[in-house]
Amino acid sequence: MIQPQRLLDWPFEDVVQSYTARDTMLYALGIGLGSDPLDARQLRYVYERQLAAFPTLAVVLCHPGAWIGHPDTGVDRKMVVHGEQGLVLHRPLPAEATVRARTRVTRIVDKGAGKGALVYSERRIVDHESGEPLATLTSTSFCRADGGFGGPVEKLPAPYAMPQGAPHHVAQLATLPQSALLYRLNADYNPLHADPEVARAAGYPRPILHGLCTYGVAAHAVVQAVCGYDGALLASFDARFSSPVFPGETISVDIWREGDVVSFQAWVRARQKMVLDNGRATLRVAGSSQASANLASATPSTV
Repeated sequence: MIQPQRLLDWPFEDVVQSYTARDTMLYALGIGLGSDPLDARQLRYVYERQLAAFPTLAVVLCHPGAWIGHPDTGVDRKMVVHGEQGLVLHRPLPAEATVRARTRVTRIVDKGAGKGALVYSERRIVDHESGEPLATLTSTSFCRADGGFGGPVEKLPAPYAMPQGAPHHVAQLATLPQSALLYRLNADYNPLHADPEVARAAGYPRPILHGLCTYGVAAHAVVQAVCGYDGALLASFDARFSSPVFPGETISVDIWREGDVVSFQAWVRARQKMVLDNGRATLRVAGSSQASANLASATPSTV
C-alpha cells in the first residue's frame, strides 16, 4: 500500500548536472527542431554558432531518478502514469551550464478506493555556482492502483478551461519513426520507448513516444506559431497528458492566444486522438522591442 508520509518525507538529494552544447542540440533535435535546416530561426537551437537552449530543455535536467517506484513508497510502479507537467522559466536557460536541483513531494491526494491517488512533485533548478533560479518544474503522477489509503478525499481544482471557438493558429509537426530512440538519449531509457516486446507487454502495438517528448513538440509548435521561434519569450508551459503518440505520427497543435496567455491542445488527427489537453503557456513580452517584433512576425493561422 502507498505510504503517503514516507513519500512526503522522501530523502531527495541535490542532483548536480553539467550539460554541454551537444546536449542542448540533441534535445532540440529530439523535439523536431532543425526539420528545415535552412531556417535560421530553427538552426540557432541545433548549431553551435550563437547556440540557444530551447526552454523545455529544463525537463531533462537534474532528473531525480525512479524514486516513485522504490519499494519503500508502497506505490505500484506498473500502474503509475504521468498526468500533468508544468514548467516556469525564471530566465532563459544557458546554452551550456552546470546546474543543481532538488525534488520534493508537495502533496498527495487520495481519490478513493479503485480511483487511484495523485502525487504532486516539484523540482527547482538553479545555477550551481550562483544559486540563481533558472526553472521550476511541477509534475503530477497518477497512481492508478493506490487509492483508498485513508487520506482525505480532496476536491481537486478544476482543470484549466480551454477557449471556445476555432483556434487562432494550427501548427503541425511531424515526428520521425526513430523519434523515441533519439529522444531517449536525453535522459529516459525506459524500454517502453524502444523495445517492441516491452511495449507489447504494456498493451501497445509498438513503442510509444515519451510523454515529455510530446510536451516538447507542443512547446516547439507554440514557439513557432506565436513567438517567431524566439524561445526566450516563453515564461511558462503547462499541459495534461491525454493519450500516447506513436513515433512517426504528426502532432497537430491548436493554439489560442489572448495577450500574453496562450492556450493549446495537441492531437494526432490521423487517429482523432487528443494527446495533450488543458494546455496553458505564458509569454514574456513586457519591455522588449525585439520580443514585440518577434511576436508580430508570427501571424500565420496555419504553419
